[in-house]
Amino acid sequence: MPTSPDASPAPASPGDAPLGGAAVVSAQAPVVPVTGTATAAAALTAGGALALLVLGAAAMAISPVFVRNAEVGPFASAFWRVFTALPLLALWAGIERRGRRGRSSPDKPLDRVDPRVVALAGLFFAGDLAFWHLAIMHTTIANATFFACLAPLWVALLSRVTIGETVSRTTFLGLAVCVPGAALLILHSGNGEGSPLGDLYGLVTSLFFGLYFLAVRRARAALGAGATTLFSSLVTTAILLPVAILSGEALLPASAAGGLNLAALGLVSHAGGQGLLSVALGVLSASFSSLVIFVEAVAAALFGWLFAGERPGLAQIAGGCLILLGIALARPRRAAGTSSNDDTGRAIRPLVVDTARGNANTADSKVD
Repeated sequence: MPTSPDASPAPASPGDAPLGGAAVVSAQAPVVPVTGTATAAAALTAGGALALLVLGAAAMAISPVFVRNAEVGPFASAFWRVFTALPLLALWAGIERRGRRGRSSPDKPLDRVDPRVVALAGLFFAGDLAFWHLAIMHTTIANATFFACLAPLWVALLSRVTIGETVSRTTFLGLAVCVPGAALLILHSGNGEGSPLGDLYGLVTSLFFGLYFLAVRRARAALGAGATTLFSSLVTTAILLPVAILSGEALLPASAAGGLNLAALGLVSHAGGQGLLSVALGVLSASFSSLVIFVEAVAAALFGWLFAGERPGLAQIAGGCLILLGIALARPRRAAGTSSNDDTGRAIRPLVVDTARGNANTADSKVD
């Protein structure tokens, strides 16, 4: 792997980090290409990864449109969302695997994959979908959506202790701006009163989604985006199928239109949304990536306007602007006096965190 003359020492071995693998945190920025052989993501610039992440958030935001017209119950639609994406994810992972084999050599073997991390990603995403639907059924949609949007808070609080990845002050600043923005965007439009139980389900949803971010970030140290999304989705599917059956909901749509909406849910919102999220997590830190997912709330309001005639009011517009401002404040920044990328497109001068000792070593940089 090419390095700049000023590059930091090589990362610690995978076993040194809490979930396997050293964390790499760039100076003054959440641009942290993962170590390992997931080179498809490593070739991305931070700007490219951010663009893909925003596109993925939009793909996830349109999912309520598909769910509303799927003609099956919420747990059944959650199962079909993941299951219908599997063929495309398998194709993606196969193409990715052939490319990785071509880049491996005896002196540079493929990294060892920890199946527990991938399984945890699938488990956490199943918990996210299940508790999200429970929240919708027990509280207002506005409350459920707002509490589910708190996932970046969990990621910021848990990144250091779970994957050894530090969180910059600018990311916390962006989070402090985004949360009130989400409240303005979502809560003012709620009808009726929520229930404490339903609100708790929404909060648990955010915890599971935050843990999903962290697990995918760790898995991307050794797996490509396609393989990570495929294998975690297999675990999610295996969990959600019995949940859907035990719920007593109709598993099959009543018409071809319902089936097309389920297919779109899987291909667009899961393969597209979660897949692009996995790509971005190979380049951007988990904390900053989770912050960008606030864009999902902005896109959902836009789709509600376009497809359901739900015109946003001034409070919603102000909330959306606050979210965009918060993301702009936390965006990846180039260290002063350095070029942002090397000739492969990777961010240079990374700050390498020795998570076993909690110390940071770098040539001439610091973390916010």
